[in-house]
Amino acid sequence: MQIKPRQHLLDIWQAIARHSFDGGEWTWGKRGGESSVADAERLLCILYPATEIPAFRLDDPDTTQDDVQRVMKRAGGRLEIPANLVTATAEFMRRHADEKRPTFSGGHYFVSGDKDRDLTQEQRDLGVVDSYSMSITLCLATLGFLKIYESKTRRGDILETIQEVRAATSNRLTAAMVSLLRSFTINVFDTDSSQGRTLCELLGQGRLSQRHVLRRFQDRFEALRAAIVESFVLGVDVEEGLKDPNQLFECGWGWSIVRDAPEVETAEPIGPQPQGVANPVPYLYFTVVALDGIQDLFSDRTLTLGLLNPEQQRLAEALRLRWEITQQFWSGIARFGGDRWPLEDIPWRTTGQKLESEYFSLSVAAILVHDLMRRRATDDDLTRTVSVMERLAERGRITSRMTQDDPMVRLHHPGVTLPLQGSESVGPPMQWIMSDFSAQLLKRTIQLCTLSRNLGSHDRLLRLAEDIFDHLWRRRIGDGEGTGLWDNVHAAYPETPAYEGQVSWSVTERVTEVMVQVHQMYKQPPIRSSELTVLARALLSESTHLLGNEQMEPAPASEGNRGMELRSIEVKLRRARKLVDEQPGTACSLTLDVLGQLDALARAREAAAQGV
Repeated sequence: MQIKPRQHLLDIWQAIARHSFDGGEWTWGKRGGESSVADAERLLCILYPATEIPAFRLDDPDTTQDDVQRVMKRAGGRLEIPANLVTATAEFMRRHADEKRPTFSGGHYFVSGDKDRDLTQEQRDLGVVDSYSMSITLCLATLGFLKIYESKTRRGDILETIQEVRAATSNRLTAAMVSLLRSFTINVFDTDSSQGRTLCELLGQGRLSQRHVLRRFQDRFEALRAAIVESFVLGVDVEEGLKDPNQLFECGWGWSIVRDAPEVETAEPIGPQPQGVANPVPYLYFTVVALDGIQDLFSDRTLTLGLLNPEQQRLAEALRLRWEITQQFWSGIARFGGDRWPLEDIPWRTTGQKLESEYFSLSVAAILVHDLMRRRATDDDLTRTVSVMERLAERGRITSRMTQDDPMVRLHHPGVTLPLQGSESVGPPMQWIMSDFSAQLLKRTIQLCTLSRNLGSHDRLLRLAEDIFDHLWRRRIGDGEGTGLWDNVHAAYPETPAYEGQVSWSVTERVTEVMVQVHQMYKQPPIRSSELTVLARALLSESTHLLGNEQMEPAPASEGNRGMELRSIEVKLRRARKLVDEQPGTACSLTLDVLGQLDALARAREAAAQGV
């Protein structure tokens, strides 16, 4: 199924407008307000495309396009849509803040690990990295939206609401950045520990002893280890452990603010900083989520519109350092060795949680994709990463058929369960369920496709993306209030339980995000083929020569359309010369057309001569 970002986004927006607007007013539904993650994902399904794609802009009513206005008619008329979105965002900011500070509750996304005990309200109110990261993306989108819309409306009530929302959004952005800084952690352990043995087995691939793995680990991460010690404020035990080259380590984000995390000094009025609960152990899933949000702080749009104040810029630089170091570390782990990458040994085994799953392989691949986008990727890196993506799609039964009683169905429903270590200190053990494998795989495939400038890899990735999207498109909800949204897993995997009527905003938001990425991919210049460029230049040379020869021929007694045709040929050749470096295929097509026209003129002249 070909991915048509504009049409698919219009379909998604129409479904969201039908689901979430009633008479122009935003309706949160029965679960609204329970989870800051779900509510932020829901708002981003509209705000993210509206602020990233010019054709979907809603902040300037004069530029709202007709088809966008038609699909959003449930949200109001052209002038009411942005005002209603501002009102909805204001409600979000009020719902997810208490008297003291913004809140980042996981809410109903948290699940109890004890069948006999439900989670306490205190546990459901705990902040989670998903919310911190999603809040960064939502707040930046909102601040950009308000900056444009404020100059386009004259409604006094809306202008007052804009001021309120801007202050609350900026405050939430700062609080989210501080929380992400306090959720970052370094875990140091010995090679003889349980974690150490797991990591050595993973990196050694059954071919290297612990001693050889440690030596290679020391060589590969010596500079990174030194950078962490010099750049970060760490606990005494952590710092001493990192200085010992015989200790292994991992870095990344825990599931929430880690236990005993020091407060971050800031002049912004974000209120008291909550105590950390999470064990200081990095999670692959939450690390990927954090990296996704942090990169929005450095986007061209953020910098161009000046969305960060000086204090937020300082915090962003601190996050950027962690962002870069984390990518370098996990990229090095994924490609450790050289002959065979640990990433290619699917499924990946986590050291901290003692779990293995294709989802964790995808998480490591996602960090590798982040790193490949940050630096100049080699063709070998890209080709091997493409193969990993293809294997994950096959193993996940997206591009291969499901067998009877196939255990892979659990990857999609109910999903991969993560124990949230440290949560048992405030109640029953908590869990987090990840059921968005297909959407995440599509997202990373499109990111790689945007990055790749190799024709072979690009075509493989595009075909894979279309297969995954076809799979996801079948999983749209077919009836009820969530029609046209996600996620009806039963439609793709009949072995799973029938759909129960609950919209998955996490999957819906990721599909929406992918449509924005596909739009950006198509906006890039096409990949240039050196072979086509050589051919185009050869065709141009021949065409130019033949045109010059034709122009020297005497005009026939009846000029007819010859003069107009020659002028048309000149225009096409000028166009072909202009495109020969950027679009050699188009240049070939234009010159082939010219050669056909010139040959027709020559044959007509020969026929006239023979007639004489």
